Amino acid sequence: MEETQFQRLDLTAFSEKIQLVRQQIGSVVVGQDEAVTMLLTAILADGHVLLEGVPGVAKTLLARLIAKLIDAKFSRLQFTPDLMPADVLGTSVFNVKESEFEFHQGPVFADLVLVDEVNRAPAKTQAALFEVMEERQATIDGVTYPMGDLFTVLATQNPVEQEGTYKLPEAQLDRFLMKVVISYPTPELEVLVLKRHHENMRLVKLDSITPVLTHDELLQFRALLSKVMVDESLLKYIVQVVQLTRNTKAVYLGASPRAGVAMLQASKALALLQGRDFVAPEDIKRVAPSVLRHRLILSAEAEMEGYNAPRIVETLIDQVEVPK
Repeated sequence: MEETQFQRLDLTAFSEKIQLVRQQIGSVVVGQDEAVTMLLTAILADGHVLLEGVPGVAKTLLARLIAKLIDAKFSRLQFTPDLMPADVLGTSVFNVKESEFEFHQGPVFADLVLVDEVNRAPAKTQAALFEVMEERQATIDGVTYPMGDLFTVLATQNPVEQEGTYKLPEAQLDRFLMKVVISYPTPELEVLVLKRHHENMRLVKLDSITPVLTHDELLQFRALLSKVMVDESLLKYIVQVVQLTRNTKAVYLGASPRAGVAMLQASKALALLQGRDFVAPEDIKRVAPSVLRHRLILSAEAEMEGYNAPRIVETLIDQVEVPK
């Protein structure tokens, strides 16, 4: 694309808002900079996020904080083994006065929906949620109810405790744009966490956090993605990475074309977060593990040798020549 054909974007207002968001998050959550960046990337790219981490690493806190910083309708769902689809979607209730049924919306009808421990609900309830995530609408009793234009699901899961959980099907995991893993903090950061709690014995109160982004501002920022420049060589680069996942012995089931689209959208969002109106190869390399880690099924041999999806992705990316 020639320079004359590309109109540069003014990202001043966007960058100022994002900086405020980061500052507010940093005042509550210590460290986790990469996880925060990937989470903001996914939300900007209009994608759902799966947050994975052991208990106590602030998964739920981070999700609630993000929702608080956006002035949008927020709801929280705690998935349990006895949760039914109607508990998620809502149900029709008979109105005696009007002599007709009225639909009462469930908690999934919100702008930002936090689903805690998504793998604790049975398959039927999981399927109801995933269908809404994909179709962005729910059909109850033959009537279709569209979701809002900001509808985003942030789902958390614990990778360690498997008792009383229902494994998320690989086909359904594809509904998530990204899987963001929140790991243990470094010793230095953990000391900082203890210092904060020592100086202020109370737990963090999210009520004191004020919204930074409005509903309309986030939609405007999402609209910027279509104006981010992506060179054709980078499109070929994404396709090479995706196709390589299908042609390696370490992977039993490779990434779908949807993964390529997700990588493109995520890399454009990350470029904006970096203050650029064009995608660089580094953006693609950085988002690839989060986009692909939940979409690949490793071969039995690779798992026995101790490989995991992010490690495989990094190895495969290194095999693809970076566009100049």
